Amino acid sequence: MPENKSKNSILKAVPTRVGADPDECPKCFGSGMEIVTGKGARICDCRKLKAKKGQFESVRLPRRYDGFHFSTYKPQSPSQAEAFKYAQTLTHEYPAVERGLLLMGTVGVGKTHLAVSILKGLTERGFNCLFYEFGTLLKEIQDSYNPNTHASELGVLAPVLNAEILVLDELGASKPTDWVRDTMAHVINTRYNDKRLTIFTTNYLDDRRNDRDELLEDRIGTRLRSRLFEMCKTVTMDGRDFRRSFDVTNVKARS
Repeated sequence: MPENKSKNSILKAVPTRVGADPDECPKCFGSGMEIVTGKGARICDCRKLKAKKGQFESVRLPRRYDGFHFSTYKPQSPSQAEAFKYAQTLTHEYPAVERGLLLMGTVGVGKTHLAVSILKGLTERGFNCLFYEFGTLLKEIQDSYNPNTHASELGVLAPVLNAEILVLDELGASKPTDWVRDTMAHVINTRYNDKRLTIFTTNYLDDRRNDRDELLEDRIGTRLRSRLFEMCKTVTMDGRDFRRSFDVTNVKARS
């Protein structure tokens, strides 16, 4: 009888370039151009992603907000749905808009989510945008007074004053000393006079809910609050703090 010979499949290693960077794109090998069989060369997807990443790096958005987009915002109340509508309209119609937005409401109702979504939408359209949390801005200005740093107050403030679109998050959160109010006045008045679009968020309201509540006017002063009425459309948002849902989810996961 003929002897049965087993057929063994031979595995061959895929050749790699000597000295290749393990983080290098396997499609274009770092060139930015991908060769497509039968079609020639085209811009590689990695190059598009790097360009987009660089575009957003200049906006100074914290990594925590990477997932913030209009598509991920889920309104939980009529006021949140109204704010969502105003934010989208501003993003689509700019620069044919005359006023920014003041998103006002208690913690966890999505003010920053919408402000960041506006910034991302306008950045993708090619406009010069910048994000700053107000407390961070004050800290960077204070740090610039340290002789051991290479920053200057003008160097910190210039991008804030000159950005075509600015989001100033958590307005009024810092203790309203004379220096804080002077700094706020300088930023707001400069952008007001230059007619630059500004989106503010704040946890402070215009109406007191109890005797202990501070108003936005208490935190920034009557004159600046008056100026914001002209600069921005005030949109008050209410609802439950969405961050509480994280504890609910964790409890269900453990049960």
